[in-house]
Amino acid sequence: MPLFSDLQSALILLVLFVGLTSVARELINPDRNSHRAFLFAVCAVLSLRYGYWRATETVAPFRLTADGLASWSFLAIELLAMLGSLSAYLMMARTKDRKAEIATHFHWWERPEYGPPKQPTVAILIATYNESLDVLERTIIGAQSLIHREKTVYVLDDGRRDWLRDYCAKRGVEYLRRPDNHGAKAGNINHALRFLARQDSPPDFVAILDADFVPHRGFTERGLALFHDPQVGLVQTPQHFFNADPIQHNLGLTRSYPDEQRFFFDHVQPARDAWDIAFCCGTSSLIRFKALDEIGGFPTESVTEDFLLTLVLQEHGWKTVYLNEALTEGLAPEGLQEYITQRARWCLGLMQIARSDHGPLGKAALRLRDRWSVADSMLFWLGTFSFRLAAIFFPLLYWFFNIVVVDASLTDVLRYFGPYYLWSLMAVSVVSRGGIVPVINDVTQLIGAVPITISAISGLINPDGKAFNVTAKGGDRSRIVVQWRLMWPFLLGVILTVAGLWLGILSDGFASFEAGEGKIVILFWTFYNLVVLCLTVLACVELPRRERHVGDAPELASFRLAEETFPVWLVNLASDTARIRGHALEPGSLGFLDLRGVGEVPALVLSTTAEGTRVELMPDDAQMEALMLRFYTQGATASVTNMRLGALLHDLARRLSFNPDRS
Repeated sequence: MPLFSDLQSALILLVLFVGLTSVARELINPDRNSHRAFLFAVCAVLSLRYGYWRATETVAPFRLTADGLASWSFLAIELLAMLGSLSAYLMMARTKDRKAEIATHFHWWERPEYGPPKQPTVAILIATYNESLDVLERTIIGAQSLIHREKTVYVLDDGRRDWLRDYCAKRGVEYLRRPDNHGAKAGNINHALRFLARQDSPPDFVAILDADFVPHRGFTERGLALFHDPQVGLVQTPQHFFNADPIQHNLGLTRSYPDEQRFFFDHVQPARDAWDIAFCCGTSSLIRFKALDEIGGFPTESVTEDFLLTLVLQEHGWKTVYLNEALTEGLAPEGLQEYITQRARWCLGLMQIARSDHGPLGKAALRLRDRWSVADSMLFWLGTFSFRLAAIFFPLLYWFFNIVVVDASLTDVLRYFGPYYLWSLMAVSVVSRGGIVPVINDVTQLIGAVPITISAISGLINPDGKAFNVTAKGGDRSRIVVQWRLMWPFLLGVILTVAGLWLGILSDGFASFEAGEGKIVILFWTFYNLVVLCLTVLACVELPRRERHVGDAPELASFRLAEETFPVWLVNLASDTARIRGHALEPGSLGFLDLRGVGEVPALVLSTTAEGTRVELMPDDAQMEALMLRFYTQGATASVTNMRLGALLHDLARRLSFNPDRS
């Protein structure tokens, strides 16, 4: 007689893995490649073990029945996602940090081994189509404030707006427009490159900025350091955001959970750089003009011309490298429609590349690792989002039609899925330094899963079937907006899931429970899905946005009222308002708030608060420019880079109580 039952053995194994993951979390250093290789090698082994079990023991007989079709189709989707995970494990087994290289080669052009000292010339290209002045103004001011002396700022206006031409003349920056919009953003940049090539002295480098991305003052100085290597054609830097993305904002997690792109820019791109397959992400990049001239400018065969640019540069012997420093800040899409449209466009563009000569099986002269780079991205877009949809809706087949999609006992799930899930969750948590929470991550994937999956499939079948859509930025965000069109599939999912549970649990007469322990598996799966669906529905309710950039670090300042000046603590600062602590002032009073680097700004007292006073700032043009420079070009980024679990739970509870912090 065995000492332990099968269930007890499975539980012991699971407890063992809980202990192992706890120990590994403390011992593994994610900055050491040997540690990362071990971490993700174990992930791969456990993933293959789980996948083998799924394929051999949990699917219905392979035949044309409802059970067979549902079971095998779900397995196919899951294995596609698993293949993407295996590729990601290999990718994440390395990482690279170039800060030491920057320190060694900073201002390399001043050293005799590189020839006569000559500061490189840089053309700052700001591509714009329909952005408003308040969006463009800070980018232009930020570009002009760059430390690098030998620079020229060019505004590339595909909207052909006279008011923007006049503003550029007033600011003393160059303005370019073209007669048509052929090639969208890539065509706009290529028009500027042809203009620069005709000049007597073309620039040595170009910097690409989207209209809403403001460079920090050291952006060009830091990025240029990596061009000491004559084979480097492009340096990409991360994108940080001074506003919350729609998921953060609508769930009330603005200050406690990173934006959806943080994991990619802070962890995936450094890993890709270690494999020498980092890729251009458009804005916030520096490119050698000679390299661009050699390949004929930006390619226009894909709506994600930046990724394709990397491949074309590599084909011609030029390297793309990644500098993981926060050197620019921009606007994340503020609305869900824009957020999802942007990601569906990225997906479509990748599929266009996959179908081109630069795809995994294309004719271009690419290295094997470059083909892997494209294949990895294909697997991400094809597998991740389709699996998220399948995981939500396939369990409903059991509740309504008695179709068992995964025929597994609780014991086997604990034995095979448990170790795989625990170790992979720990691995992602270690390398992201706690930046990923499973339920929230599932919401970010689910909310755009339908249009992204459609784009992935249609892009493979007909890569030229969709037009380029510009991601709208700015605009009025002062009202609550319910995105019913986006919400209805998830709301329907909630209704069907609750109805299925009612049929299966309360009536106990429609769905069969003959599977024994299997009903516990399907119940847990269904309840988990219900939580994800409810949060996704909540994320479809867009909350008002009152301020786009807030400086929150307490700072000692002074306030002058009539003839009296007294110290105050500045606890919250935006371009038009501030909250101060230390004195309760009479509403309606007019005084002057002395701000570091800005001077005395006229301030109207609006109201008293629990901690002091809220004032409206009335800066003049020079003070507004100084505020912009302070907000967007100096110091640390405003974006959240690490998750704080306690704060996240507090903020989520606050949002669920319909009392979010909307500032």
